[in-house]
Amino acid sequence: MTQRLNRLKIATLLANPPLHQPTVVLGWVRTRRESKAGVAFVEVNDGSTFDNLQVVIPASWSGYAEIVPLLHTGTAVRVEGVLVPSEGGRQAVELQAGSVTVLGESDPLQYPIGKQKISYETLREYTHLRPRTNTFGAIARLRDVLAAEVHGFFRARGFRWVHTPVITGNDAEGAGKAFQVTTLDLEGIAASGRDSETGRSGKAPDHKDFFAKDFFGKAVSLTVSGQLEAEAYALSLGDVYTFGPTFRAENSHTSRHLAEFWMVEPEMAFADLEDDMELAEAFLKHLCRAALEQCPREMAFFKERVEPTVIERLEAILAAPFVRMTYTEAVEHLKASKETFEYPVEWGTDLQSEHERWLTEKYCKAPVILIDYPKDIKAFYMKVNDDGRTVRAMDVLVPHIGEIIGGSQREERVDVLQARMKEMGLDDHAIASLDWYLDLRRFGGAPHAGFGLGFERLVQFVSGMANIRDVIPFPRTPGRI
Repeated sequence: MTQRLNRLKIATLLANPPLHQPTVVLGWVRTRRESKAGVAFVEVNDGSTFDNLQVVIPASWSGYAEIVPLLHTGTAVRVEGVLVPSEGGRQAVELQAGSVTVLGESDPLQYPIGKQKISYETLREYTHLRPRTNTFGAIARLRDVLAAEVHGFFRARGFRWVHTPVITGNDAEGAGKAFQVTTLDLEGIAASGRDSETGRSGKAPDHKDFFAKDFFGKAVSLTVSGQLEAEAYALSLGDVYTFGPTFRAENSHTSRHLAEFWMVEPEMAFADLEDDMELAEAFLKHLCRAALEQCPREMAFFKERVEPTVIERLEAILAAPFVRMTYTEAVEHLKASKETFEYPVEWGTDLQSEHERWLTEKYCKAPVILIDYPKDIKAFYMKVNDDGRTVRAMDVLVPHIGEIIGGSQREERVDVLQARMKEMGLDDHAIASLDWYLDLRRFGGAPHAGFGLGFERLVQFVSGMANIRDVIPFPRTPGRI
């Protein structure tokens, strides 16, 4: 505890400098240089702000010859001194050191992220160290601000945060690409070629019998979405939201996909698709505004080093209402565009990222909300329109990313919902496991709507980073953990 007495974070020092007062700073060395006069200039960062604090160590200090040669990039230090106006032009203040203590050395011959330029791809090999770089420190602070603003936005509107389960027996998307959770000795079963309890070999045991011996007595997985459980609470509390980790076992190696990511999923009772669209637009604008107002230094860095148009893009989000059009209208515009797309556009097919980006970046030059998608390409829980061909779905598309929000008005008619489950290929076992979901319609069912926002997609859009693996602290992707 003694070591932390009088300590001030660098963010505090730079925002409100306590000039000529004894000050203690704790942080990590970014750079060190020595003048011909024997004065050492050391840049120290403690993670609280993008900017470093310059520490000036005079040659007259008794520990100079012993300590200064140890101040390599990555070294953890404690500096006692006095904050004074800087004599240089690069910073307003500097810390005149009275003493420097090395708390943790860093060998420059082994430290993998020293002064040399290093690619984002290489930095993924050092996810435990990359937040010490300017880029990933900025991403971490941006994530923190955006996460706090997610909660602030919904709390200001009377929503309740619901903690939905990570382990579930439901596949909300019906895609079957979920991670299985089990306590069975799969390695032992595979090695022996026979069931460890029944002794049977050859033919695989019946699926139901096999998982009857598992921890939950049935097949379960990591959640792909908290939506279905959120609906239960929305139809009790009114307006709720989830914000937690979700998992998809897609063998995708693109710059847009992760196996583990965070989702924000609001759900509103007594709401329709119009309410859903209004909430989604207000939500996205709120988060973009927060990034510009609360992370100005980080955003300036992203503009300078990552994506030159990133601030302009966020300002455009705030400047005008989002364009709204139906899926059918979008297909017509795409087919009339004369663009050569990698994936041809036909009514009834899912739009690809190239189509979404053309709509936002070239045709509308603004964010777009598409509605009324063909029912065959959307999930079973979306409300069927009167035409019998489309559902009350909506996707929010933004430049650079494409789809960033997907939502719908939920089907509240129990008979239509049951028919849709069968139509979308859910077997009797899957439908039986969702009987509780049908109960929400049987007992006081009401119109309701909601959407999902992939938090990493949001951070990617706001920062301008090209690869989604670079906007989450520890990316989980196929073959990598």
